[in-house]
Amino acid sequence: MRKSLLGLLLATGIFMGCQDETTDISNDQQSKIDMSDFFVHTDDLEAKGPSDKDGKECYSMQVLNRQLAENKGLYKKMYDIEYATRSFIAGKKPSGAGNGNGNGGGGNDGGGDPPVSDNLGVVNIPVYVHVVYSNSNENISDAQINSQIAVLNADFRRTNSDASNTPSAFASVAADSEITFTLAGTFRNASTTTAWGTNNAVKSAYPPVTPSTHMNIWVANIGGGILGYAQFPGGSSATDGIVVSPQYFGTTGYVAAPFNGGRTTTHEVGHYLNLRHIWGDGRCNRDDFVSDTPSSDRPNYGCPTTAYHCRSNDQFMNYMDYTDDSCMNMFSEGQKERMRALFASGGGRAAIAGN
Repeated sequence: MRKSLLGLLLATGIFMGCQDETTDISNDQQSKIDMSDFFVHTDDLEAKGPSDKDGKECYSMQVLNRQLAENKGLYKKMYDIEYATRSFIAGKKPSGAGNGNGNGGGGNDGGGDPPVSDNLGVVNIPVYVHVVYSNSNENISDAQINSQIAVLNADFRRTNSDASNTPSAFASVAADSEITFTLAGTFRNASTTTAWGTNNAVKSAYPPVTPSTHMNIWVANIGGGILGYAQFPGGSSATDGIVVSPQYFGTTGYVAAPFNGGRTTTHEVGHYLNLRHIWGDGRCNRDDFVSDTPSSDRPNYGCPTTAYHCRSNDQFMNYMDYTDDSCMNMFSEGQKERMRALFASGGGRAAIAGN
């Protein structure tokens, strides 16, 4: 999305308010890289998205709001990660063009600067899966787990079988993220808890394993119609990772349509790798910090053939929207840059890549 002048002014006000709480963000930092549009907290109604439909619901932004309230130092950590992300992206632009905030060069229907090599190569993320079950259905099979790993590899390398469904308006910015996933191990835990909620209780009961170098996924029933949630970079290592309800994990076995294509996990991994929702979790003046994802003020549901908000066509087929699994098929080049910046030296998940 591109920020408007109004969005810049509003976001600057939000930033200044948060700065008072967290301090130690120098003027020198801001002068080198434009951080004026940076925000983390969202209104819970905006985080959910304005809709009267029952559809996909990710709870990552609401979880982030709670973590920000509980940990006054989290804003500063996320600011520093964002600053490092924008610095890395700006440094890879031709002749240093742009300031890394994702708002240069993109039109209302996408577009932006051409991709530039970041010299990181293909980054592999080892994955630990924690299966936490209260009944036999929730004790999902190895085949179901493997099907999810296969979806992640296809989606992040753009070898997904439905890649050709990307509309022509966005095909030029659809990206191979050059990120792969390897199953490092599976842990199975029987429990009497039937719904874990979103307060990270399942992570406390079954802690993550080496979260600095491995992505941990808990497959456990969340309840309340919530498909999944993830922790953004910068949060506590004790709760780092992703939670997905078992019926929305993978493509075979105990899965439920229309979220039986493994794209809930693809979406949550996007958050784990510092991507926001495609609509910026707010109105038209809120930004997802990516230039080639057009502005929108709401999520899309179901399987639309077109969607138009904020004077532009929505990129509703993006994995960071809320459409059905069968209608998602792309990350953008700008999203690729944001994710991969985390693996560079000083990035929020650099240890995964050995940096």
